[in-house]
Amino acid sequence: VFPPHQEIVSGESEEESGGVNLMEFSDEILLHILSYVPCTDLVLNVRRTCRKLATLCLDKSLTQTVLLQKDYKVNKDKVKQLMRDIGKEIYQLNMAGCYWLPSSSIDHITQCKNLVKLNLSGCRITSLHLSKTLSTLQHLRSLAIDVNPGFDASQLSSECKATLSRVLELKQTLYTPSYGVVPCCTSLEKLLLYFEILDHSREGFMLSGQLMVGESNVPHYQNLRVFYARLAPGYVNQEVVRLYLAVLSDRTPENLHAFLISAPGSFAETGATKNLLDSMARNVRLDALQLPKAWINGSGLLQHLKFNNPFYFSFSRCTLSGGQLIQRVMNGGKDLKSLTSLNLSGCIHCLAPESLFRKAEDDIDSNILESLVVSCCNLRHLNLSAAHHHSSKNIGNHLCQLLARLKHLLSLALPVCSITDVAANMEKPPVQSNVMPQTLGKKVRIGVQTYSNQKPHSSVFWALMGSLPFLENLEIIGSSFSSAMPRNEPAIRNSLPPCIRAQSVGDAEVAAIGQVTYLQSLTLAQLPNILTGSGLVSIGLQCQHLRTLSLANLGMMGNVVYMSALMDMLKHCKCLRDLRLEQPYFSAGAQFFQALSHCSSLQRLCIVSRSGTLQSDAVMSFMANCLEVIMCHMFMGESLTVCKNLQQSLVRSFQADRPALNVVIFPLLHEDLTEVIRDVPMRHLDEITLFKSRVAEEPPNLWW
Repeated sequence: VFPPHQEIVSGESEEESGGVNLMEFSDEILLHILSYVPCTDLVLNVRRTCRKLATLCLDKSLTQTVLLQKDYKVNKDKVKQLMRDIGKEIYQLNMAGCYWLPSSSIDHITQCKNLVKLNLSGCRITSLHLSKTLSTLQHLRSLAIDVNPGFDASQLSSECKATLSRVLELKQTLYTPSYGVVPCCTSLEKLLLYFEILDHSREGFMLSGQLMVGESNVPHYQNLRVFYARLAPGYVNQEVVRLYLAVLSDRTPENLHAFLISAPGSFAETGATKNLLDSMARNVRLDALQLPKAWINGSGLLQHLKFNNPFYFSFSRCTLSGGQLIQRVMNGGKDLKSLTSLNLSGCIHCLAPESLFRKAEDDIDSNILESLVVSCCNLRHLNLSAAHHHSSKNIGNHLCQLLARLKHLLSLALPVCSITDVAANMEKPPVQSNVMPQTLGKKVRIGVQTYSNQKPHSSVFWALMGSLPFLENLEIIGSSFSSAMPRNEPAIRNSLPPCIRAQSVGDAEVAAIGQVTYLQSLTLAQLPNILTGSGLVSIGLQCQHLRTLSLANLGMMGNVVYMSALMDMLKHCKCLRDLRLEQPYFSAGAQFFQALSHCSSLQRLCIVSRSGTLQSDAVMSFMANCLEVIMCHMFMGESLTVCKNLQQSLVRSFQADRPALNVVIFPLLHEDLTEVIRDVPMRHLDEITLFKSRVAEEPPNLWW
């Protein structure tokens, strides 16, 4: 029974109020509106407002799939109540990255008797909790978990193992050498493995990649269709993944259609892996492929592999030439309309006919790029970053002009030097990177765009941005850029200078991005000719859907020349959720945080700045005003004492009201930085704290 004050009624008539009664909308429209509300709010709050919403909020279309993975306000009590109220109705439950919930919260999942898909990646869970939970989920077919130090497969009950034997899809993140639950999953069709094992323990001891005694059960791959492995840097991860691959090399599954291994650095081919690849060449036809560069470079493997209707290729960091790409992968430029995602990041010769006598900075062959565009006309995700793709002076053959034909692109990553308008800049003297631009001494009115002698509307990059109406994710990254904060290593103190071709790219090109109305994610790194940052204001005003913004090393390194424009831009970014800034000498003071406070949707902030400064009072005030912020990472030039005091103050003041709060304030160049980084939740570390290109990083829809 609802008390009178809980009914949504109005004392005014529609004519008097001048509005529309929400409850007069059809059920279909109301259900669509309610689908944008977090499930915890629907079940625990909204449904208690009136009788009609009480019924609609429990509609199967809203309760069968429950997504808690970025519901940072959910706590253990809400999880308990949610499972009690609608547990039996839930078929898919995603709790990925809920690192703040205690392991006891997982116990409440036992009430979801009809659960088919369960994602617990990033959650605290022990072997015993996992056993208890899975023992009751007889209908489970898809599972994602972490395997942490201390995991013991012998603690899994027979009922739990019976559930695992029916699981068809498994995503497993390993923080310790182990098979995890893979040997129990005898019906696997999709296996995703993320190797995050460190080479050294906290005490400094070297770790071994050998599996613990009792975990040598053989994985069952006979039904496998998808095999994916992503390795973090480190030799232990390589050792462990070889143990997983050993079984595949003995007998390749007949139905295998996607084989993907993402490995940074050098991952040498062995006899076992060569046998595996030879077997794949003989017995399977693939739809998705990614291999370590050492397995492809110098081999004739691609000539022998057979493809069916490929939708994803990644040749990241391979020395594959454009000629090899067209002939061996794309059948001489024949129709490849099925390909929707292509990662050529770091393939420095992929747009040249051959690589033997070619320098990385030589002009690309526009015919190869045109063949690529014509045969792969349905590409939605394309990554060409981390290479020097220099267009020739010939009119009509510029990289931007050719890419403009790909009308279906959703995400695009390009090197800065590739967007330079060669013809327009032929008569212009090059910008000297070691000379401070004269305009820095002048006062510039923010909002009035100033460009360097170039009419923006005539540039090829301006035309490209205007021709991609559906683009959601854009990355423009300097070909020689490297973040000051790499993974598992000390901070980088020196960076390589930008490419000569890139030194004319600045405010005009940034302003061109403002045409992309539906842009949701933007990364700009190492744009040397940023003089005022006025183009950022255009983006803030016109890209109202922007949710993620990452800026790194813009303009001259000795001075943050775009600070005023950035602050003006932030005042318009009402939908911005993630902000990452990497810039030497960045001053995070009161004015900056006052501007940032206009970003009412902001949830995560990361600042990386060598010799940068921060104002503790301004940070505290910002956190008090921005109630949605749950992650604050700052790696600056301040002393360890200042950093520790601020971090303790933030945690003490805001942790109680924000259960998901994660705060790391630490000197960037401190020797213990890697130890601090290892405690950051993987969700934040992978998505925002560490810089990387994310376009076509994985196949689309790899996991639900």
